[in-house]
Amino acid sequence: MAASDRVALGPLVGSIDQGTSSSRFLVFNAKTAELLSHHQVEIQQKFPKEGWVEQDPKEILKSVYECVERTCEKLQQLNIDITNIKAIGVSNQRETTVVWDKITGEPLYNAIVWLDLRTQSTVERLLKRIPGNNKSFFKFRTGLPLSTYFSAVKLRWLLDNVEEIRQAVDNGRAMFGTIDSWLIWCLTGGKNGGVHCTDVTNASRTMLFNIHSLDWDPELCQFFDIPMEILPKVRSSSEIYGLMKSGALTGVPISGCLGDQSAALVGQMCFQDGQAKNTYGTGCFLLCNTGQKSVFSEHGLLTTIAYKLGRDKPVCYALEGSVAIAGAVVRWLRDNLGIVKTSQEIEKLAAEVGTSYGCYFVPAFSGLYAPYWEPSARGIICGLTQFTNKNHIAFAALEAVCFQTREILDAMNKDCGIPLSQLQVDGGMTNNKVLMQLQSDILCIPVVKPSMPETTALGAAMAAGAAEGVGIWSLNPGDLTAVTCERFEPQINPEESEYRYARWKKAVMKSMGWETSEAPSNGDTSIFCSLPLGFFIMSSMVMLIGAKYVSG
Repeated sequence: MAASDRVALGPLVGSIDQGTSSSRFLVFNAKTAELLSHHQVEIQQKFPKEGWVEQDPKEILKSVYECVERTCEKLQQLNIDITNIKAIGVSNQRETTVVWDKITGEPLYNAIVWLDLRTQSTVERLLKRIPGNNKSFFKFRTGLPLSTYFSAVKLRWLLDNVEEIRQAVDNGRAMFGTIDSWLIWCLTGGKNGGVHCTDVTNASRTMLFNIHSLDWDPELCQFFDIPMEILPKVRSSSEIYGLMKSGALTGVPISGCLGDQSAALVGQMCFQDGQAKNTYGTGCFLLCNTGQKSVFSEHGLLTTIAYKLGRDKPVCYALEGSVAIAGAVVRWLRDNLGIVKTSQEIEKLAAEVGTSYGCYFVPAFSGLYAPYWEPSARGIICGLTQFTNKNHIAFAALEAVCFQTREILDAMNKDCGIPLSQLQVDGGMTNNKVLMQLQSDILCIPVVKPSMPETTALGAAMAAGAAEGVGIWSLNPGDLTAVTCERFEPQINPEESEYRYARWKKAVMKSMGWETSEAPSNGDTSIFCSLPLGFFIMSSMVMLIGAKYVSG
Protein backbone atom coordinates (compact mmCIF):
# COMPACT_ATOMS: atom_id res chain seq x y z
CA MET A 1 0.00 0.00 0.00
CA ALA A 2 1.43 3.34 -1.04
CA ALA A 3 1.81 6.29 1.31
CA SER A 4 -0.92 8.17 -0.55
CA ASP A 5 -3.31 5.25 0.10
CA ARG A 6 -2.51 5.38 3.81
CA VAL A 7 -3.41 9.07 3.92
CA ALA A 8 -6.72 8.34 2.12
CA LEU A 9 -7.77 6.14 5.02
CA GLY A 10 -8.14 9.20 7.24
CA PRO A 11 -8.61 8.97 11.01
CA LEU A 12 -9.15 5.55 12.61
CA VAL A 13 -10.91 4.50 15.83
CA GLY A 14 -10.14 1.43 17.92
CA SER A 15 -12.76 -0.53 19.84
CA ILE A 16 -12.26 -2.86 22.80
CA ASP A 17 -15.11 -5.41 22.80
CA GLN A 18 -14.81 -7.37 26.05
CA GLY A 19 -17.50 -10.06 26.08
CA THR A 20 -18.36 -13.07 28.21
CA SER A 21 -16.66 -15.53 25.87
CA SER A 22 -13.82 -13.48 24.43
CA SER A 23 -11.98 -10.16 24.23
CA ARG A 24 -11.44 -8.40 20.93
CA PHE A 25 -9.88 -5.24 19.57
CA LEU A 26 -11.16 -3.88 16.27
CA VAL A 27 -10.10 -0.85 14.23
CA PHE A 28 -12.54 1.09 12.02
CA ASN A 29 -12.21 3.85 9.46
CA ALA A 30 -14.03 6.82 11.02
CA LYS A 31 -15.22 8.13 7.64
CA THR A 32 -16.55 4.88 6.11
CA ALA A 33 -17.11 2.63 9.17
CA GLU A 34 -15.04 -0.03 7.36
CA LEU A 35 -13.48 -2.68 9.62
CA LEU A 36 -9.75 -2.71 8.86
CA SER A 37 -8.36 -5.32 11.26
CA HIS A 38 -9.06 -7.12 14.51
CA HIS A 39 -7.79 -9.76 16.93
CA GLN A 40 -9.69 -12.03 19.32
CA VAL A 41 -8.72 -14.03 22.41
CA GLU A 42 -11.11 -16.49 24.07
CA ILE A 43 -11.68 -16.04 27.83
CA GLN A 44 -11.83 -18.92 30.29
CA GLN A 45 -14.97 -19.23 32.40
CA LYS A 46 -14.64 -20.91 35.80
CA PHE A 47 -17.44 -22.92 37.41
CA PRO A 48 -16.20 -23.59 40.97
CA LYS A 49 -19.64 -24.75 42.18
CA GLU A 50 -22.99 -25.48 40.60
CA GLY A 51 -24.52 -22.19 39.47
CA TRP A 52 -21.32 -20.22 40.04
CA VAL A 53 -19.66 -18.47 37.07
CA GLU A 54 -16.39 -16.56 37.50
CA GLN A 55 -13.62 -15.05 35.41
CA ASP A 56 -10.13 -13.85 36.28
CA PRO A 57 -9.99 -10.01 35.97
CA LYS A 58 -6.25 -10.17 35.30
CA GLU A 59 -6.78 -12.66 32.46
CA ILE A 60 -9.41 -10.32 30.99
CA LEU A 61 -7.00 -7.37 31.18
CA LYS A 62 -4.13 -9.40 29.69
CA SER A 63 -6.36 -10.55 26.83
CA VAL A 64 -7.28 -6.93 26.04
CA TYR A 65 -3.64 -5.86 25.93
CA GLU A 66 -2.85 -8.85 23.70
CA CYS A 67 -5.68 -8.00 21.32
CA VAL A 68 -4.54 -4.36 21.07
CA GLU A 69 -0.92 -5.31 20.37
CA ARG A 70 -1.75 -8.06 17.83
CA THR A 71 -4.21 -5.83 15.96
CA CYS A 72 -1.62 -3.06 15.75
CA GLU A 73 0.90 -5.57 14.36
CA LYS A 74 -1.63 -6.68 11.72
CA LEU A 75 -2.27 -3.05 10.73
CA GLN A 76 1.46 -2.44 10.35
CA GLN A 77 1.72 -5.55 8.16
CA LEU A 78 -1.01 -3.96 5.99
CA ASN A 79 1.17 -0.80 5.89
CA ILE A 80 -1.46 1.14 7.84
CA ASP A 81 -0.05 3.78 10.17
CA ILE A 82 -1.32 3.11 13.71
CA THR A 83 -0.73 6.76 14.67
CA ASN A 84 -3.96 7.38 12.70
CA ILE A 85 -5.84 5.73 15.59
CA LYS A 86 -7.20 8.84 17.30
CA ALA A 87 -9.56 7.35 19.89
CA ILE A 88 -10.57 4.11 21.61
CA GLY A 89 -14.03 2.98 22.68
CA VAL A 90 -14.91 0.30 25.23
CA SER A 91 -17.84 -2.10 25.03
CA ASN A 92 -18.24 -4.74 27.71
CA GLN A 93 -20.25 -7.57 29.20
CA ARG A 94 -22.58 -5.85 31.65
CA GLU A 95 -23.35 -6.58 35.35
CA THR A 96 -20.20 -8.70 35.83
CA THR A 97 -18.73 -7.48 39.13
CA VAL A 98 -15.11 -6.79 40.11
CA VAL A 99 -13.64 -5.47 43.37
CA TRP A 100 -9.95 -4.56 43.51
CA ASP A 101 -7.35 -2.92 45.75
CA LYS A 102 -6.53 0.60 44.55
CA ILE A 103 -3.11 0.55 46.29
CA THR A 104 -1.80 -2.73 44.86
CA GLY A 105 -3.97 -2.77 41.72
CA GLU A 106 -4.80 -6.43 42.40
CA PRO A 107 -8.32 -7.93 42.17
CA LEU A 108 -9.56 -9.08 45.57
CA TYR A 109 -11.67 -11.91 44.12
CA ASN A 110 -12.56 -13.33 40.74
CA ALA A 111 -15.09 -11.38 38.70
CA ILE A 112 -18.60 -12.70 39.38
CA VAL A 113 -20.17 -13.06 35.93
CA TRP A 114 -23.67 -11.80 35.11
CA LEU A 115 -24.88 -15.41 34.62
CA ASP A 116 -23.87 -16.41 38.17
CA LEU A 117 -26.62 -17.77 40.47
CA ARG A 118 -24.86 -17.93 43.86
CA THR A 119 -26.76 -14.86 45.08
CA GLN A 120 -30.22 -16.47 45.05
CA SER A 121 -30.24 -16.75 48.84
CA THR A 122 -29.07 -13.11 49.04
CA VAL A 123 -32.00 -12.09 46.82
CA GLU A 124 -34.45 -14.05 48.98
CA ARG A 125 -33.08 -12.46 52.15
CA LEU A 126 -33.39 -8.97 50.63
CA LEU A 127 -36.92 -9.69 49.39
CA LYS A 128 -38.05 -10.30 52.98
CA ARG A 129 -37.23 -6.65 53.72
CA ILE A 130 -39.49 -5.41 50.91
CA PRO A 131 -43.25 -4.90 51.46
CA GLY A 132 -45.14 -7.84 50.01
CA ASN A 133 -41.89 -9.52 48.88
CA ASN A 134 -42.30 -7.49 45.69
CA LYS A 135 -39.26 -8.04 43.45
CA SER A 136 -40.36 -5.10 41.27
CA PHE A 137 -40.37 -2.70 44.25
CA PHE A 138 -37.44 -0.66 42.83
CA LYS A 139 -38.51 -0.92 39.17
CA PHE A 140 -39.60 2.71 38.78
CA ARG A 141 -36.28 3.92 40.16
CA THR A 142 -33.91 1.43 38.52
CA GLY A 143 -35.92 -0.14 35.69
CA LEU A 144 -34.98 -3.56 37.08
CA PRO A 145 -36.48 -6.36 39.21
CA LEU A 146 -34.56 -7.69 42.20
CA SER A 147 -32.61 -10.57 40.64
CA THR A 148 -29.33 -12.48 40.76
CA TYR A 149 -28.58 -10.87 37.38
CA PHE A 150 -27.59 -7.39 38.55
CA SER A 151 -24.40 -6.12 40.19
CA ALA A 152 -25.74 -4.92 43.56
CA VAL A 153 -26.53 -8.42 44.85
CA LYS A 154 -23.19 -9.75 43.58
CA LEU A 155 -21.40 -6.96 45.43
CA ARG A 156 -23.48 -7.64 48.54
CA TRP A 157 -22.43 -11.33 48.38
CA LEU A 158 -18.77 -10.34 48.08
CA LEU A 159 -19.02 -8.06 51.12
CA ASP A 160 -20.76 -10.82 53.08
CA ASN A 161 -18.44 -13.67 52.13
CA VAL A 162 -14.94 -12.41 51.28
CA GLU A 163 -12.99 -11.19 54.32
CA GLU A 164 -10.27 -9.60 52.18
CA ILE A 165 -12.87 -7.37 50.51
CA ARG A 166 -14.44 -6.36 53.84
CA GLN A 167 -11.02 -5.37 55.16
CA ALA A 168 -10.19 -3.41 52.00
CA VAL A 169 -13.48 -1.49 52.33
CA ASP A 170 -12.77 -0.75 56.01
CA ASN A 171 -9.27 0.46 55.11
CA GLY A 172 -10.49 2.67 52.25
CA ARG A 173 -8.60 0.61 49.65
CA ALA A 174 -11.48 -1.08 47.78
CA MET A 175 -12.83 -0.09 44.37
CA PHE A 176 -15.91 -1.61 42.74
CA GLY A 177 -16.69 -1.64 39.06
CA THR A 178 -18.20 -3.52 36.19
CA ILE A 179 -15.75 -4.70 33.51
CA ASP A 180 -15.65 -1.30 31.80
CA SER A 181 -14.53 0.37 35.04
CA TRP A 182 -11.84 -2.24 35.68
CA LEU A 183 -10.45 -1.91 32.14
CA ILE A 184 -10.53 1.90 31.97
CA TRP A 185 -8.88 2.18 35.42
CA CYS A 186 -6.10 -0.22 34.41
CA LEU A 187 -5.57 1.17 30.90
CA THR A 188 -5.35 4.77 32.15
CA GLY A 189 -2.67 4.03 34.74
CA GLY A 190 -4.15 1.70 37.35
CA LYS A 191 -2.63 2.26 40.79
CA ASN A 192 -0.63 5.14 39.29
CA GLY A 193 -3.50 7.54 38.71
CA GLY A 194 -5.99 5.37 36.82
CA VAL A 195 -9.43 6.88 36.18
CA HIS A 196 -12.21 5.19 38.20
CA CYS A 197 -15.35 5.73 36.14
CA THR A 198 -18.26 4.05 34.37
CA ASP A 199 -20.88 5.25 31.93
CA VAL A 200 -24.64 5.62 32.38
CA THR A 201 -25.48 2.44 30.45
CA ASN A 202 -23.31 0.23 32.66
CA ALA A 203 -24.35 2.05 35.85
CA SER A 204 -28.00 1.42 34.97
CA ARG A 205 -27.37 -2.35 35.26
CA THR A 206 -26.12 -2.31 38.85
CA MET A 207 -29.44 -1.70 40.66
CA LEU A 208 -27.71 1.08 42.59
CA PHE A 209 -28.34 3.76 39.95
CA ASN A 210 -31.33 6.06 39.61
CA ILE A 211 -32.14 6.12 35.90
CA HIS A 212 -33.94 9.49 36.25
CA SER A 213 -31.45 11.52 38.32
CA LEU A 214 -28.57 9.75 36.47
CA ASP A 215 -26.57 9.23 39.65
CA TRP A 216 -25.96 6.65 42.37
CA ASP A 217 -29.02 6.50 44.63
CA PRO A 218 -28.23 6.87 48.36
CA GLU A 219 -31.39 5.02 49.39
CA LEU A 220 -30.60 2.06 47.14
CA CYS A 221 -27.03 1.96 48.43
CA GLN A 222 -28.41 2.01 51.97
CA PHE A 223 -30.87 -0.82 51.20
CA PHE A 224 -28.09 -3.03 49.81
CA ASP A 225 -25.65 -1.70 52.45
CA ILE A 226 -23.08 -0.68 49.82
CA PRO A 227 -20.57 2.04 50.79
CA MET A 228 -20.86 4.76 48.14
CA GLU A 229 -17.16 5.66 48.30
CA ILE A 230 -16.22 2.44 46.46
CA LEU A 231 -18.43 3.28 43.45
CA PRO A 232 -16.98 4.74 40.22
CA LYS A 233 -17.83 8.23 38.94
CA VAL A 234 -20.67 8.07 36.40
CA ARG A 235 -19.95 9.73 33.03
CA SER A 236 -21.69 9.98 29.67
CA SER A 237 -21.12 7.31 26.99
CA SER A 238 -19.09 9.67 24.79
CA GLU A 239 -16.38 11.85 26.35
CA ILE A 240 -12.65 11.64 27.03
CA TYR A 241 -12.14 9.63 30.25
CA GLY A 242 -8.35 9.39 30.11
CA LEU A 243 -5.37 8.38 27.98
CA MET A 244 -3.80 4.97 27.32
CA LYS A 245 -0.70 4.74 29.52
CA SER A 246 1.14 1.78 27.96
CA GLY A 247 1.50 -0.34 24.84
CA ALA A 248 1.42 0.49 21.14
CA LEU A 249 -1.37 3.06 21.59
CA THR A 250 0.11 5.03 24.51
CA GLY A 251 -1.39 8.52 24.61
CA VAL A 252 -4.54 7.69 22.65
CA PRO A 253 -7.71 8.88 24.46
CA ILE A 254 -10.32 6.42 25.68
CA SER A 255 -13.43 8.40 24.80
CA GLY A 256 -16.35 6.01 24.39
CA CYS A 257 -17.95 3.54 26.80
CA LEU A 258 -21.16 1.56 26.40
CA GLY A 259 -22.48 -1.70 27.82
CA ASP A 260 -22.43 -4.25 25.00
CA GLN A 261 -26.17 -4.18 24.26
CA SER A 262 -26.32 -0.39 24.19
CA ALA A 263 -23.26 -0.40 21.93
CA ALA A 264 -25.03 -2.74 19.51
CA LEU A 265 -28.08 -0.44 19.49
CA VAL A 266 -25.81 2.48 18.51
CA GLY A 267 -23.91 0.31 16.00
CA GLN A 268 -27.20 -0.67 14.36
CA MET A 269 -27.98 3.08 14.21
CA CYS A 270 -31.25 2.64 16.12
CA PHE A 271 -31.46 6.32 17.04
CA GLN A 272 -35.20 6.75 16.46
CA ASP A 273 -38.07 5.86 18.82
CA GLY A 274 -39.34 2.36 18.06
CA GLN A 275 -36.18 1.10 16.34
CA ALA A 276 -34.98 -2.22 17.76
CA LYS A 277 -32.19 -4.78 17.44
CA ASN A 278 -31.53 -8.29 18.73
CA THR A 279 -27.98 -9.38 19.60
CA TYR A 280 -27.07 -13.08 19.64
CA GLY A 281 -24.04 -13.57 21.87
CA THR A 282 -23.54 -15.64 25.03
CA GLY A 283 -27.06 -14.49 25.85
CA CYS A 284 -29.67 -12.89 23.63
CA PHE A 285 -30.78 -9.28 24.08
CA LEU A 286 -33.58 -7.42 22.32
CA LEU A 287 -33.52 -3.62 22.80
CA CYS A 288 -36.05 -1.10 21.56
CA ASN A 289 -35.24 2.62 21.66
CA THR A 290 -37.95 4.56 23.53
CA GLY A 291 -36.26 7.97 23.12
CA GLN A 292 -36.03 10.42 26.00
CA LYS A 293 -38.97 8.77 27.77
CA SER A 294 -38.49 5.84 30.15
CA VAL A 295 -41.19 3.25 29.40
CA PHE A 296 -41.99 0.61 32.04
CA SER A 297 -43.00 -2.85 30.95
CA GLU A 298 -46.08 -4.77 32.03
CA HIS A 299 -44.74 -7.97 30.45
CA GLY A 300 -41.41 -8.76 32.10
CA LEU A 301 -39.06 -6.47 30.16
CA LEU A 302 -36.43 -4.16 31.68
CA THR A 303 -36.19 -0.39 31.41
CA THR A 304 -32.59 0.55 30.78
CA ILE A 305 -30.48 3.45 29.56
CA ALA A 306 -29.77 3.15 25.84
CA TYR A 307 -27.04 5.82 25.64
CA LYS A 308 -26.02 9.39 26.46
CA LEU A 309 -23.75 10.46 23.63
CA GLY A 310 -22.03 13.44 25.28
CA ARG A 311 -21.94 15.28 28.60
CA ASP A 312 -24.47 17.86 27.40
CA LYS A 313 -26.54 15.47 25.28
CA PRO A 314 -29.90 14.04 26.41
CA VAL A 315 -30.16 10.53 27.81
CA CYS A 316 -32.13 8.01 25.75
CA TYR A 317 -33.87 4.94 27.20
CA ALA A 318 -34.72 1.46 25.93
CA LEU A 319 -36.96 -1.47 26.73
CA GLU A 320 -34.92 -4.67 26.95
CA GLY A 321 -35.72 -8.34 26.78
CA SER A 322 -32.87 -10.40 28.25
CA VAL A 323 -32.26 -14.10 27.59
CA ALA A 324 -29.47 -15.68 29.63
CA ILE A 325 -28.46 -18.56 27.36
CA ALA A 326 -28.08 -18.27 23.58
CA GLY A 327 -24.57 -18.85 22.22
CA ALA A 328 -23.73 -20.38 25.60
CA VAL A 329 -25.88 -23.40 24.71
CA VAL A 330 -23.63 -24.09 21.70
CA ARG A 331 -20.55 -23.78 23.90
CA TRP A 332 -22.20 -26.21 26.36
CA LEU A 333 -22.84 -28.78 23.61
CA ARG A 334 -19.18 -28.40 22.58
CA ASP A 335 -17.42 -28.31 25.96
CA ASN A 336 -19.72 -30.32 28.25
CA LEU A 337 -21.27 -32.94 25.96
CA GLY A 338 -18.60 -33.10 23.25
CA ILE A 339 -21.24 -33.30 20.51
CA VAL A 340 -19.06 -31.05 18.33
CA LYS A 341 -15.42 -29.99 18.31
CA THR A 342 -16.11 -26.42 17.13
CA SER A 343 -19.11 -24.14 17.53
CA GLN A 344 -19.43 -23.87 13.74
CA GLU A 345 -20.27 -27.60 13.45
CA ILE A 346 -23.66 -27.01 15.10
CA GLU A 347 -25.01 -25.44 11.91
CA LYS A 348 -23.92 -28.44 9.84
CA LEU A 349 -25.49 -30.94 12.27
CA ALA A 350 -28.77 -29.04 12.37
CA ALA A 351 -28.89 -28.60 8.59
CA GLU A 352 -28.50 -32.34 8.01
CA VAL A 353 -31.89 -33.08 9.64
CA GLY A 354 -33.77 -29.79 9.29
CA THR A 355 -35.99 -30.62 12.27
CA SER A 356 -35.80 -31.39 15.97
CA TYR A 357 -38.19 -34.32 15.43
CA GLY A 358 -40.35 -33.22 18.37
CA CYS A 359 -37.39 -32.65 20.69
CA TYR A 360 -37.45 -29.39 22.71
CA PHE A 361 -34.49 -27.92 24.62
CA VAL A 362 -35.03 -25.30 27.34
CA PRO A 363 -31.49 -24.11 28.26
CA ALA A 364 -32.41 -22.59 31.63
CA PHE A 365 -28.88 -23.14 33.01
CA SER A 366 -29.12 -19.87 34.98
CA GLY A 367 -32.86 -19.91 35.54
CA LEU A 368 -35.12 -18.03 33.15
CA TYR A 369 -34.72 -14.30 32.48
CA ALA A 370 -37.30 -12.26 30.52
CA PRO A 371 -40.23 -12.48 30.47
CA TYR A 372 -40.42 -14.96 33.41
CA TRP A 373 -37.66 -13.92 35.84
CA GLU A 374 -37.84 -17.41 37.33
CA PRO A 375 -34.61 -18.40 39.14
CA SER A 376 -35.96 -21.84 40.08
CA ALA A 377 -35.98 -23.06 36.46
CA ARG A 378 -33.30 -25.42 35.17
CA GLY A 379 -32.44 -26.75 31.73
CA ILE A 380 -34.40 -29.63 30.26
CA ILE A 381 -34.47 -31.60 27.00
CA CYS A 382 -37.83 -33.26 26.44
CA GLY A 383 -39.73 -35.09 23.69
CA LEU A 384 -36.88 -37.60 23.28
CA THR A 385 -37.46 -40.92 21.48
CA GLN A 386 -35.19 -43.76 20.37
CA PHE A 387 -35.00 -41.98 17.02
CA THR A 388 -33.52 -38.79 18.53
CA ASN A 389 -29.84 -38.24 17.78
CA LYS A 390 -27.25 -35.47 18.22
CA ASN A 391 -28.42 -33.73 15.04
CA HIS A 392 -31.93 -33.32 16.46
CA ILE A 393 -30.52 -31.99 19.74
CA ALA A 394 -28.34 -29.51 17.81
CA PHE A 395 -31.41 -28.33 15.88
CA ALA A 396 -33.43 -28.07 19.11
CA ALA A 397 -30.65 -25.96 20.67
CA LEU A 398 -30.79 -23.46 17.80
CA GLU A 399 -34.58 -23.53 17.87
CA ALA A 400 -34.47 -22.73 21.62
CA VAL A 401 -32.60 -19.47 20.89
CA CYS A 402 -35.31 -18.53 18.39
CA PHE A 403 -38.21 -19.45 20.70
CA GLN A 404 -36.72 -17.37 23.52
CA THR A 405 -36.43 -14.43 21.12
CA ARG A 406 -40.09 -14.94 20.14
CA GLU A 407 -41.09 -14.71 23.81
CA ILE A 408 -39.34 -11.39 24.40
CA LEU A 409 -40.48 -10.00 21.03
CA ASP A 410 -44.11 -10.82 21.92
CA ALA A 411 -43.63 -8.97 25.23
CA MET A 412 -42.02 -6.02 23.41
CA ASN A 413 -44.90 -5.81 20.93
CA LYS A 414 -47.45 -5.78 23.78
CA ASP A 415 -45.59 -3.02 25.65
CA CYS A 416 -44.94 -0.86 22.59
CA GLY A 417 -48.35 -1.39 20.97
CA ILE A 418 -46.86 -1.44 17.47
CA PRO A 419 -45.53 -4.87 16.35
CA LEU A 420 -42.11 -4.89 14.71
CA SER A 421 -42.39 -5.50 10.98
CA GLN A 422 -38.85 -6.90 10.80
CA LEU A 423 -36.04 -7.77 13.22
CA GLN A 424 -32.55 -6.26 12.92
CA VAL A 425 -29.97 -8.72 14.24
CA ASP A 426 -26.26 -8.83 15.06
CA GLY A 427 -23.74 -10.80 17.11
CA GLY A 428 -21.55 -13.83 16.51
CA MET A 429 -24.39 -16.33 16.15
CA THR A 430 -25.86 -14.46 13.17
CA ASN A 431 -23.20 -16.10 10.99
CA ASN A 432 -25.29 -19.28 11.38
CA LYS A 433 -27.69 -19.20 8.39
CA VAL A 434 -29.79 -22.08 9.74
CA LEU A 435 -30.37 -20.07 12.93
CA MET A 436 -31.31 -16.93 11.02
CA GLN A 437 -33.80 -18.78 8.79
CA LEU A 438 -35.26 -20.54 11.84
CA GLN A 439 -35.65 -17.17 13.56
CA SER A 440 -37.60 -15.73 10.63
CA ASP A 441 -39.81 -18.84 10.49
CA ILE A 442 -40.62 -18.73 14.20
CA LEU A 443 -41.26 -14.96 14.30
CA CYS A 444 -43.18 -14.95 10.98
CA ILE A 445 -41.40 -11.70 10.02
CA PRO A 446 -38.21 -10.98 8.04
CA VAL A 447 -34.85 -11.04 9.82
CA VAL A 448 -32.31 -8.47 8.60
CA LYS A 449 -28.60 -8.99 9.21
CA PRO A 450 -25.98 -6.32 8.36
CA SER A 451 -23.16 -7.53 6.12
CA MET A 452 -20.69 -6.27 8.75
CA PRO A 453 -21.99 -7.98 11.93
CA GLU A 454 -19.55 -6.33 14.38
CA THR A 455 -22.12 -3.75 15.44
CA THR A 456 -21.27 -3.88 19.16
CA ALA A 457 -17.66 -2.87 18.54
CA LEU A 458 -18.82 -0.37 15.90
CA GLY A 459 -21.15 1.33 18.41
CA ALA A 460 -18.33 1.83 20.91
CA ALA A 461 -16.09 3.17 18.13
CA MET A 462 -18.81 5.61 17.02
CA ALA A 463 -19.20 6.93 20.58
CA ALA A 464 -15.42 7.32 20.94
CA GLY A 465 -14.94 9.03 17.59
CA ALA A 466 -17.84 11.44 18.19
CA ALA A 467 -16.64 12.57 21.63
CA GLU A 468 -15.94 16.24 22.31
CA GLY A 469 -12.23 16.82 21.85
CA VAL A 470 -12.00 13.98 19.29
CA GLY A 471 -14.70 14.88 16.77
CA ILE A 472 -13.78 12.54 13.92
CA TRP A 473 -17.03 10.56 13.65
CA SER A 474 -20.29 12.33 12.82
CA LEU A 475 -23.50 10.88 14.29
CA ASN A 476 -25.75 13.13 12.20
CA PRO A 477 -28.25 10.86 10.39
CA GLY A 478 -27.26 12.26 6.98
CA ASP A 479 -23.59 11.46 7.56
CA LEU A 480 -24.04 7.84 8.67
CA THR A 481 -22.86 5.24 6.20
CA ALA A 482 -25.58 3.11 4.58
CA VAL A 483 -25.25 -0.55 5.55
CA THR A 484 -25.78 -3.46 3.17
CA CYS A 485 -27.87 -6.29 4.65
CA GLU A 486 -28.80 -9.93 4.17
CA ARG A 487 -32.52 -10.65 4.51
CA PHE A 488 -34.19 -13.88 5.66
CA GLU A 489 -37.92 -14.29 4.86
CA PRO A 490 -40.32 -16.76 6.60
CA GLN A 491 -40.51 -20.07 4.74
CA ILE A 492 -43.11 -21.96 6.81
CA ASN A 493 -46.78 -21.17 7.32
CA PRO A 494 -47.85 -19.35 10.51
CA GLU A 495 -49.90 -22.34 11.71
CA GLU A 496 -46.82 -24.58 11.88
CA SER A 497 -44.87 -21.81 13.62
CA GLU A 498 -47.62 -21.40 16.24
CA TYR A 499 -47.82 -25.17 16.82
CA ARG A 500 -44.08 -25.44 17.48
CA TYR A 501 -44.15 -22.34 19.69
CA ALA A 502 -47.01 -23.77 21.79
CA ARG A 503 -45.01 -26.98 22.33
CA TRP A 504 -42.01 -24.89 23.38
CA LYS A 505 -44.14 -23.01 25.94
CA LYS A 506 -45.25 -26.38 27.35
CA ALA A 507 -41.59 -27.39 27.75
CA VAL A 508 -40.80 -24.07 29.48
CA MET A 509 -43.51 -24.73 32.08
CA LYS A 510 -41.91 -28.10 32.84
CA SER A 511 -38.51 -26.47 33.43
CA MET A 512 -39.76 -24.36 36.34
CA GLY A 513 -39.63 -25.08 40.06
CA TRP A 514 -36.65 -27.43 39.95
CA GLU A 515 -34.33 -25.57 42.29
CA THR A 516 -34.48 -23.82 45.65
CA SER A 517 -31.75 -21.96 47.50
CA GLU A 518 -31.81 -24.60 50.26
CA ALA A 519 -29.01 -27.00 49.38
CA PRO A 520 -27.68 -29.87 51.55
CA SER A 521 -25.44 -28.41 54.23
CA ASN A 522 -22.30 -30.21 53.05
CA GLY A 523 -23.19 -30.07 49.37
CA ASP A 524 -22.88 -33.91 49.13
CA THR A 525 -25.72 -35.30 47.02
CA SER A 526 -24.12 -38.74 46.60
CA ILE A 527 -26.34 -41.74 47.35
CA PHE A 528 -23.54 -43.01 49.60
CA CYS A 529 -24.12 -40.12 52.03
CA SER A 530 -26.89 -42.39 53.38
CA LEU A 531 -25.11 -45.22 55.25
CA PRO A 532 -27.97 -47.81 55.11
CA LEU A 533 -28.59 -47.17 51.41
CA GLY A 534 -24.87 -47.26 50.67
CA PHE A 535 -24.51 -50.58 52.55
CA PHE A 536 -27.47 -52.04 50.65
CA ILE A 537 -26.07 -51.07 47.25
CA MET A 538 -22.55 -52.32 48.04
CA SER A 539 -23.80 -55.65 49.39
CA SER A 540 -26.05 -56.10 46.33
CA MET A 541 -23.09 -55.49 44.02
CA VAL A 542 -20.99 -58.08 45.93
CA MET A 543 -23.82 -60.64 45.65
CA LEU A 544 -24.20 -60.03 41.90
CA ILE A 545 -20.45 -60.42 41.30
CA GLY A 546 -20.44 -63.58 43.43
CA ALA A 547 -23.40 -65.05 41.55
CA LYS A 548 -21.74 -64.35 38.20
CA TYR A 549 -18.52 -66.02 39.44
CA VAL A 550 -20.40 -69.15 40.65
CA SER A 551 -22.42 -69.46 37.43
CA GLY A 552 -19.16 -69.13 35.45
